[in-house]
Amino acid sequence: MLAALAAALLFGASTPFAKVLVAGVPPILLAGLLYLGSATGLWVVRLVRDRGWRPVRLARAEWPWLAGAIASGGVLGPILLMYGLSRSSAADVSLLLNLEAVLTALLAWVAFHENADRRIVLGMALIVAGGVVLCWPRGAAAHGDLPGALAVAGACLCWAIDNNLTRKVSASDPLFIAATKGLVAGSTNLGLSLALGATLPPPAVVAAAMGVGFAGYGVSLALFVVALRGLGAARTGAYFSTAPFIGAALAILVLHEPVGAPFWVAALLMATGVWLHLTEHHEHEHVHEALTHTHAHRHDPHHQHAHAFAWDGLEPHSHEHHHEPVRHTHPHYPDVHHRHRH
Repeated sequence: MLAALAAALLFGASTPFAKVLVAGVPPILLAGLLYLGSATGLWVVRLVRDRGWRPVRLARAEWPWLAGAIASGGVLGPILLMYGLSRSSAADVSLLLNLEAVLTALLAWVAFHENADRRIVLGMALIVAGGVVLCWPRGAAAHGDLPGALAVAGACLCWAIDNNLTRKVSASDPLFIAATKGLVAGSTNLGLSLALGATLPPPAVVAAAMGVGFAGYGVSLALFVVALRGLGAARTGAYFSTAPFIGAALAILVLHEPVGAPFWVAALLMATGVWLHLTEHHEHEHVHEALTHTHAHRHDPHHQHAHAFAWDGLEPHSHEHHHEPVRHTHPHYPDVHHRHRH
Protein backbone atom coordinates (compact mmCIF):
# COMPACT_ATOMS: atom_id res chain seq x y z
CA MET A 1 0.00 0.00 0.00
CA LEU A 2 2.95 2.32 0.66
CA ALA A 3 4.06 1.88 -2.97
CA ALA A 4 0.60 2.89 -4.21
CA LEU A 5 0.48 5.97 -2.00
CA ALA A 6 4.04 6.93 -2.98
CA ALA A 7 3.07 6.58 -6.66
CA ALA A 8 0.08 8.88 -6.07
CA LEU A 9 2.29 11.35 -4.18
CA LEU A 10 4.81 11.61 -7.03
CA PHE A 11 2.17 11.83 -9.74
CA GLY A 12 0.15 14.37 -7.77
CA ALA A 13 3.29 16.40 -7.06
CA SER A 14 4.04 16.59 -10.78
CA THR A 15 0.77 18.42 -11.48
CA PRO A 16 1.75 21.90 -10.19
CA PHE A 17 5.05 21.74 -12.09
CA ALA A 18 3.35 20.54 -15.28
CA LYS A 19 0.88 23.40 -14.90
CA VAL A 20 3.79 25.86 -14.98
CA LEU A 21 5.39 24.14 -17.98
CA VAL A 22 2.21 23.83 -20.08
CA ALA A 23 1.93 27.63 -20.23
CA GLY A 24 4.74 27.67 -22.79
CA VAL A 25 4.66 24.15 -24.27
CA PRO A 26 1.85 22.59 -26.38
CA PRO A 27 0.06 19.86 -24.38
CA ILE A 28 0.87 16.94 -26.72
CA LEU A 29 4.53 17.99 -26.96
CA LEU A 30 4.71 18.31 -23.17
CA ALA A 31 3.18 14.84 -22.77
CA GLY A 32 5.85 13.46 -25.09
CA LEU A 33 8.67 15.11 -23.13
CA LEU A 34 7.26 13.91 -19.81
CA TYR A 35 7.04 10.31 -21.03
CA LEU A 36 10.49 10.42 -22.64
CA GLY A 37 11.94 11.78 -19.41
CA SER A 38 10.31 8.86 -17.64
CA ALA A 39 11.80 6.33 -20.06
CA THR A 40 15.28 7.86 -20.13
CA GLY A 41 15.59 8.07 -16.35
CA LEU A 42 14.28 4.57 -15.73
CA TRP A 43 16.54 2.96 -18.35
CA VAL A 44 19.54 4.65 -16.71
CA VAL A 45 18.43 3.45 -13.26
CA ARG A 46 17.97 -0.08 -14.58
CA LEU A 47 21.42 -0.13 -16.21
CA VAL A 48 23.04 1.12 -13.00
CA ARG A 49 21.11 -1.33 -10.84
CA ASP A 50 22.02 -4.32 -13.04
CA ARG A 51 25.56 -3.04 -13.77
CA GLY A 52 24.87 -3.27 -17.48
CA TRP A 53 22.17 -4.60 -19.76
CA ARG A 54 20.21 -7.65 -18.61
CA PRO A 55 17.42 -9.18 -20.69
CA VAL A 56 14.01 -9.04 -19.06
CA ARG A 57 12.55 -12.30 -17.81
CA LEU A 58 9.06 -11.96 -19.20
CA ALA A 59 7.21 -15.15 -20.10
CA ARG A 60 6.05 -15.46 -23.71
CA ALA A 61 2.41 -15.47 -22.60
CA GLU A 62 2.92 -12.13 -20.78
CA TRP A 63 4.12 -10.09 -23.77
CA PRO A 64 0.60 -9.67 -25.23
CA TRP A 65 -0.59 -8.29 -21.87
CA LEU A 66 2.24 -5.73 -21.84
CA ALA A 67 1.68 -4.80 -25.49
CA GLY A 68 -2.02 -4.27 -24.81
CA ALA A 69 -1.24 -2.10 -21.77
CA ILE A 70 1.17 0.06 -23.79
CA ALA A 71 -1.23 0.44 -26.71
CA SER A 72 -4.21 1.35 -24.53
CA GLY A 73 -2.62 3.46 -21.79
CA GLY A 74 0.51 4.76 -23.49
CA VAL A 75 -0.77 5.54 -26.99
CA LEU A 76 -4.58 5.68 -27.24
CA GLY A 77 -5.24 7.19 -23.80
CA PRO A 78 -3.11 10.35 -24.21
CA ILE A 79 -4.39 10.97 -27.74
CA LEU A 80 -8.04 10.73 -26.62
CA LEU A 81 -7.32 13.00 -23.67
CA MET A 82 -5.76 15.68 -25.86
CA TYR A 83 -8.73 15.51 -28.24
CA GLY A 84 -11.09 15.86 -25.29
CA LEU A 85 -9.16 18.85 -23.98
CA SER A 86 -9.51 20.53 -27.37
CA ARG A 87 -13.31 20.16 -27.22
CA SER A 88 -14.07 20.60 -23.49
CA SER A 89 -13.17 22.90 -20.62
CA ALA A 90 -10.34 21.97 -18.27
CA ALA A 91 -12.80 21.83 -15.34
CA ASP A 92 -15.04 19.35 -17.15
CA VAL A 93 -12.06 17.22 -18.14
CA SER A 94 -10.69 17.20 -14.58
CA LEU A 95 -14.06 16.04 -13.32
CA LEU A 96 -14.34 13.31 -15.94
CA LEU A 97 -10.84 11.97 -15.21
CA ASN A 98 -12.15 10.59 -11.93
CA LEU A 99 -13.77 7.90 -14.09
CA GLU A 100 -10.38 6.16 -14.34
CA ALA A 101 -10.42 4.88 -10.75
CA VAL A 102 -14.04 3.77 -11.05
CA LEU A 103 -13.52 1.99 -14.38
CA THR A 104 -10.30 0.37 -13.11
CA ALA A 105 -12.15 -1.06 -10.13
CA LEU A 106 -15.14 -2.18 -12.21
CA LEU A 107 -12.90 -4.01 -14.69
CA ALA A 108 -10.94 -5.59 -11.84
CA TRP A 109 -14.10 -6.80 -10.15
CA VAL A 110 -16.10 -7.88 -13.22
CA ALA A 111 -13.53 -9.00 -15.80
CA PHE A 112 -10.66 -10.16 -13.57
CA HIS A 113 -12.72 -11.32 -10.56
CA GLU A 114 -10.85 -9.42 -7.86
CA ASN A 115 -12.51 -9.55 -4.48
CA ALA A 116 -14.07 -6.36 -3.15
CA ASP A 117 -16.01 -6.22 0.11
CA ARG A 118 -18.32 -3.42 1.21
CA ARG A 119 -15.48 -1.62 3.01
CA ILE A 120 -13.43 -1.36 -0.21
CA VAL A 121 -16.45 -0.27 -2.27
CA LEU A 122 -17.36 2.41 0.28
CA GLY A 123 -13.75 3.62 0.45
CA MET A 124 -13.61 3.87 -3.34
CA ALA A 125 -16.89 5.80 -3.41
CA LEU A 126 -15.60 8.28 -0.83
CA ILE A 127 -12.31 8.84 -2.70
CA VAL A 128 -14.13 9.42 -5.97
CA ALA A 129 -16.62 11.71 -4.21
CA GLY A 130 -13.68 13.69 -2.85
CA GLY A 131 -12.25 14.02 -6.35
CA VAL A 132 -15.62 15.21 -7.65
CA VAL A 133 -15.88 17.86 -4.92
CA LEU A 134 -12.29 18.94 -5.51
CA CYS A 135 -12.69 19.30 -9.28
CA TRP A 136 -16.26 20.59 -9.43
CA PRO A 137 -16.35 23.84 -11.44
CA ARG A 138 -16.99 26.90 -9.31
CA GLY A 139 -18.79 29.90 -10.70
CA ALA A 140 -20.31 29.79 -14.15
CA ALA A 141 -20.47 26.29 -15.55
CA ALA A 142 -18.28 25.56 -18.52
CA HIS A 143 -19.84 24.01 -21.57
CA GLY A 144 -18.20 21.28 -23.61
CA ASP A 145 -19.71 18.98 -26.19
CA LEU A 146 -20.58 15.29 -26.28
CA PRO A 147 -17.64 14.17 -28.51
CA GLY A 148 -15.16 15.84 -26.18
CA ALA A 149 -16.70 14.27 -23.08
CA LEU A 150 -16.81 10.84 -24.75
CA ALA A 151 -13.14 11.20 -25.73
CA VAL A 152 -12.12 11.87 -22.11
CA ALA A 153 -14.26 8.97 -20.92
CA GLY A 154 -12.57 6.83 -23.58
CA ALA A 155 -9.16 7.90 -22.27
CA CYS A 156 -10.19 6.85 -18.77
CA LEU A 157 -11.33 3.49 -20.12
CA CYS A 158 -7.97 3.08 -21.90
CA TRP A 159 -6.09 3.73 -18.65
CA ALA A 160 -8.40 1.39 -16.74
CA ILE A 161 -7.62 -1.34 -19.28
CA ASP A 162 -3.93 -0.45 -19.00
CA ASN A 163 -4.03 -0.79 -15.20
CA ASN A 164 -5.69 -4.20 -15.31
CA LEU A 165 -3.46 -5.55 -18.11
CA THR A 166 -0.34 -4.31 -16.32
CA ARG A 167 -1.53 -6.24 -13.27
CA LYS A 168 -1.07 -9.43 -15.32
CA VAL A 169 2.68 -8.73 -15.73
CA SER A 170 3.24 -6.98 -12.39
CA ALA A 171 5.44 -9.85 -11.11
CA SER A 172 8.06 -8.86 -13.69
CA ASP A 173 10.64 -6.08 -13.44
CA PRO A 174 8.69 -2.83 -12.76
CA LEU A 175 11.53 -0.68 -14.13
CA PHE A 176 11.41 -2.49 -17.49
CA ILE A 177 7.61 -2.23 -17.68
CA ALA A 178 7.51 1.46 -16.78
CA ALA A 179 10.48 2.38 -18.99
CA THR A 180 9.02 0.55 -22.00
CA LYS A 181 5.68 2.27 -21.56
CA GLY A 182 7.39 5.64 -21.30
CA LEU A 183 9.49 5.07 -24.41
CA VAL A 184 6.52 4.09 -26.60
CA ALA A 185 4.19 6.77 -25.23
CA GLY A 186 6.83 9.50 -25.35
CA SER A 187 7.92 8.69 -28.89
CA THR A 188 4.32 8.56 -30.10
CA ASN A 189 3.27 11.85 -28.50
CA LEU A 190 6.46 13.66 -29.50
CA GLY A 191 6.18 12.45 -33.09
CA LEU A 192 2.52 13.44 -33.24
CA SER A 193 3.18 16.94 -31.89
CA LEU A 194 6.06 17.56 -34.30
CA ALA A 195 3.92 16.32 -37.21
CA LEU A 196 1.26 18.85 -36.19
CA GLY A 197 3.80 21.67 -36.44
CA ALA A 198 5.07 22.04 -32.86
CA THR A 199 8.71 22.99 -32.22
CA LEU A 200 10.92 21.99 -29.32
CA PRO A 201 11.20 24.56 -26.50
CA PRO A 202 14.57 25.80 -25.17
CA PRO A 203 16.92 23.13 -23.71
CA ALA A 204 16.27 24.28 -20.13
CA VAL A 205 12.53 23.74 -20.55
CA VAL A 206 13.11 20.32 -22.17
CA ALA A 207 15.32 19.30 -19.25
CA ALA A 208 12.75 20.52 -16.72
CA ALA A 209 9.92 18.65 -18.43
CA MET A 210 11.93 15.43 -18.65
CA GLY A 211 12.90 15.77 -14.98
CA VAL A 212 9.28 16.14 -13.94
CA GLY A 213 8.41 13.18 -16.17
CA PHE A 214 11.08 10.98 -14.60
CA ALA A 215 9.74 11.51 -11.07
CA GLY A 216 6.03 12.04 -11.69
CA TYR A 217 5.54 9.53 -14.50
CA GLY A 218 8.54 7.16 -14.40
CA VAL A 219 9.24 6.46 -10.73
CA SER A 220 5.54 6.83 -10.02
CA LEU A 221 4.62 4.21 -12.63
CA ALA A 222 7.30 1.79 -11.40
CA LEU A 223 5.86 2.09 -7.88
CA PHE A 224 2.36 1.66 -9.32
CA VAL A 225 3.45 -1.66 -10.88
CA VAL A 226 4.90 -2.77 -7.53
CA ALA A 227 1.59 -1.89 -5.89
CA LEU A 228 -0.36 -3.85 -8.52
CA ARG A 229 1.75 -6.88 -7.65
CA GLY A 230 0.81 -6.72 -3.99
CA LEU A 231 -2.67 -5.11 -3.93
CA GLY A 232 -4.38 -5.86 -7.23
CA ALA A 233 -5.82 -3.32 -9.64
CA ALA A 234 -8.91 -2.17 -7.71
CA ARG A 235 -7.13 -1.34 -4.46
CA THR A 236 -4.12 0.20 -6.21
CA GLY A 237 -6.46 2.36 -8.29
CA ALA A 238 -8.24 3.45 -5.13
CA TYR A 239 -5.04 4.59 -3.43
CA PHE A 240 -3.80 6.23 -6.63
CA SER A 241 -7.01 8.24 -6.97
CA THR A 242 -5.75 10.39 -4.08
CA ALA A 243 -3.27 11.96 -6.55
CA PRO A 244 -5.62 14.90 -7.44
CA PHE A 245 -5.89 15.76 -3.74
CA ILE A 246 -2.10 15.56 -3.31
CA GLY A 247 -1.59 17.77 -6.37
CA ALA A 248 -4.08 20.32 -5.07
CA ALA A 249 -2.43 20.38 -1.63
CA LEU A 250 1.00 20.96 -3.17
CA ALA A 251 -0.42 23.65 -5.47
CA ILE A 252 -1.43 25.57 -2.35
CA LEU A 253 2.12 25.41 -1.02
CA VAL A 254 4.04 25.83 -4.30
CA LEU A 255 1.75 28.09 -6.34
CA HIS A 256 -0.05 29.70 -3.38
CA GLU A 257 -3.46 28.94 -4.83
CA PRO A 258 -6.38 29.90 -2.58
CA VAL A 259 -8.67 27.19 -1.20
CA GLY A 260 -12.18 27.20 0.12
CA ALA A 261 -14.68 24.87 1.71
CA PRO A 262 -14.72 22.35 -1.20
CA PHE A 263 -11.03 21.60 -0.65
CA TRP A 264 -11.55 20.69 3.01
CA VAL A 265 -14.67 18.64 2.23
CA ALA A 266 -12.67 16.71 -0.38
CA ALA A 267 -9.80 16.24 2.07
CA LEU A 268 -12.15 14.70 4.65
CA LEU A 269 -13.86 12.41 2.12
CA MET A 270 -10.61 11.14 0.59
CA ALA A 271 -8.86 10.71 3.93
CA THR A 272 -11.82 8.64 5.17
CA GLY A 273 -11.72 6.50 2.01
CA VAL A 274 -7.99 5.87 2.33
CA TRP A 275 -8.44 5.02 6.04
CA LEU A 276 -11.09 2.42 5.13
CA HIS A 277 -8.64 0.80 2.72
CA LEU A 278 -5.63 0.97 5.03
CA THR A 279 -7.57 -0.69 7.84
CA GLU A 280 -9.05 -3.44 5.66
CA HIS A 281 -8.74 -6.98 7.06
CA HIS A 282 -9.41 -9.75 4.52
CA GLU A 283 -8.94 -13.28 5.86
CA HIS A 284 -10.44 -16.66 4.97
CA GLU A 285 -9.42 -20.21 4.12
CA HIS A 286 -8.13 -20.39 0.53
CA VAL A 287 -6.34 -22.80 -1.78
CA HIS A 288 -3.14 -22.18 -3.69
CA GLU A 289 -2.97 -24.30 -6.84
CA ALA A 290 0.38 -25.60 -8.09
CA LEU A 291 2.24 -22.75 -9.81
CA THR A 292 5.62 -22.17 -11.43
CA HIS A 293 6.70 -18.59 -12.09
CA THR A 294 9.50 -16.04 -11.74
CA HIS A 295 9.49 -12.88 -9.66
CA ALA A 296 11.40 -11.11 -6.90
CA HIS A 297 10.58 -12.74 -3.54
CA ARG A 298 11.67 -13.43 0.02
CA HIS A 299 11.50 -16.81 1.71
CA ASP A 300 8.19 -16.07 3.42
CA PRO A 301 5.51 -18.73 4.16
CA HIS A 302 4.64 -18.80 0.44
CA HIS A 303 8.24 -19.31 -0.69
CA GLN A 304 9.70 -22.27 1.16
CA HIS A 305 11.80 -23.93 -1.51
CA ALA A 306 15.30 -25.22 -2.12
CA HIS A 307 17.67 -23.79 -4.73
CA ALA A 308 19.30 -25.68 -7.55
CA PHE A 309 22.10 -23.10 -7.60
CA ALA A 310 24.52 -21.46 -5.20
CA TRP A 311 22.60 -18.82 -3.23
CA ASP A 312 24.35 -15.99 -1.41
CA GLY A 313 21.52 -15.62 1.10
CA LEU A 314 20.52 -12.13 -0.06
CA GLU A 315 16.81 -11.27 -0.29
CA PRO A 316 14.77 -10.38 -2.18
CA HIS A 317 16.04 -12.35 -5.14
CA SER A 318 14.50 -13.55 -8.40
CA HIS A 319 14.50 -16.95 -10.06
CA GLU A 320 12.02 -19.49 -11.40
CA HIS A 321 10.42 -21.40 -8.53
CA HIS A 322 7.57 -23.83 -7.99
CA HIS A 323 4.68 -23.62 -5.51
CA GLU A 324 3.14 -26.84 -4.28
CA PRO A 325 -0.63 -26.88 -3.66
CA VAL A 326 -1.55 -25.64 -0.18
CA ARG A 327 -4.70 -24.77 1.76
CA HIS A 328 -4.42 -22.30 4.65
CA THR A 329 -5.89 -19.22 6.31
CA HIS A 330 -4.24 -15.83 6.83
CA PRO A 331 -4.86 -12.12 6.04
CA HIS A 332 -4.07 -11.34 2.40
CA TYR A 333 -4.59 -9.01 -0.58
CA PRO A 334 -5.22 -10.05 -4.21
CA ASP A 335 -1.47 -10.17 -4.92
CA VAL A 336 0.29 -12.50 -7.40
CA HIS A 337 -0.30 -15.47 -5.07
CA HIS A 338 -3.90 -14.70 -4.04
CA ARG A 339 -5.92 -14.23 -7.20
CA HIS A 340 -8.55 -16.75 -6.31
CA ARG A 341 -12.33 -16.70 -6.47
CA HIS A 342 -14.46 -16.17 -3.38
